[in-house]
Amino acid sequence: MSVLTYRTAGESHGPALTVLVEGLPAGLRVDLDLINAELRRRQGGYGRGGRMRIEKDAADLLSGVRREKTIGSPLVMQIRNRDSRLDEAPEIARPRPGHADLAGSLKWLTTDCRETLERASARETAARVAAGALAKNLLRKFDVACVGFVVQIGTAEATVPEDADADELVALRDANDAYTPDADAAERMTAAIRAAKRDGDTIGGIVEVRVFGLPPGLGSCASWQSKLDGRLMQAVGSIQAFKGVEIGLGFEAARRPGSAVHDAIHFDPDRRNSREFGFVRKTNRAGGLEGGMTNGNTLVIRGAMKPIATLMQGMDSVNLQTLKPERSDYERSDVCAVPAASVVAENVVAFEIARAWVDKFGGDTMQEVRAAYEHYAAAVRKLASPG
Repeated sequence: MSVLTYRTAGESHGPALTVLVEGLPAGLRVDLDLINAELRRRQGGYGRGGRMRIEKDAADLLSGVRREKTIGSPLVMQIRNRDSRLDEAPEIARPRPGHADLAGSLKWLTTDCRETLERASARETAARVAAGALAKNLLRKFDVACVGFVVQIGTAEATVPEDADADELVALRDANDAYTPDADAAERMTAAIRAAKRDGDTIGGIVEVRVFGLPPGLGSCASWQSKLDGRLMQAVGSIQAFKGVEIGLGFEAARRPGSAVHDAIHFDPDRRNSREFGFVRKTNRAGGLEGGMTNGNTLVIRGAMKPIATLMQGMDSVNLQTLKPERSDYERSDVCAVPAASVVAENVVAFEIARAWVDKFGGDTMQEVRAAYEHYAAAVRKLASPG
């Protein structure tokens, strides 16, 4: 069975970030423009700092592709850092509260936080975005669309229509620098970011990803490692500065009775040829996942991002070399990275969905993946036929 995986390497101020992707079937056309467009979106969004004016992220394909198509071997992409000064970067002995500085310094027995923060930095997410955008090349072949956007920054909340399709959400989201489908909320969000900047502070928020066009049956209930909701929560929860993840109603489901949580099932013979195979719901409180598997509804997942840990005003800390109280170091950073984080979340979700797709329909070539999906769809439609 094919297994789709990726690993990243590189430091924030090292020569480059590298991502190694294994398990893609041969014959998949790679749209490098799509990958680079996602990298540019990650660099944008209101509230970003000076680093994004230095870097011009673009991916170089180093292996695994010939004449714009995958050849079945490991695929490597590299994103070069313009601000490459790892060896010359000064030592940091005053850990920043909320960052990996102190825990990492104690873990690796050093008083120089630089050696931890370079890898813990959210700069690493550029490599994850490249991997997710690559995975979208596969998903698009099956009309699966992932859309990430911002639903809250500070106390400014967006209202997002539940019935909006992927194209509508993208058009609304891309019309403002807050990356939210709600234009009125975008103004409140940017105002909140400006206020935080004036105070020398930072601000967090909530992002949402919706995945359209998924058939039922991705993921599995057979083992806890195979449950797609758990895999998605790990992918989103591992994004730097994310502190909470929920699917569908999420925590709200714990406050309601079962009759107001679960989605009643109906059968519509006129929709037998749809991705739901005729099994339809009037609600989507489960967020498209039941028992660790997709159920044919739109997948809905949200992640909560805390405020960036690097504050211009600093916070109380301790010098690891003298053990005396001092204010924490300031390392050039953002005021708010929530819009950019919505791009990261969209792409890590896309990769995890592609991984589940290859788990179920995998083959050595795209022809085999296509044939496996079409065979499955035909079998389900036959199952859903009377008699």
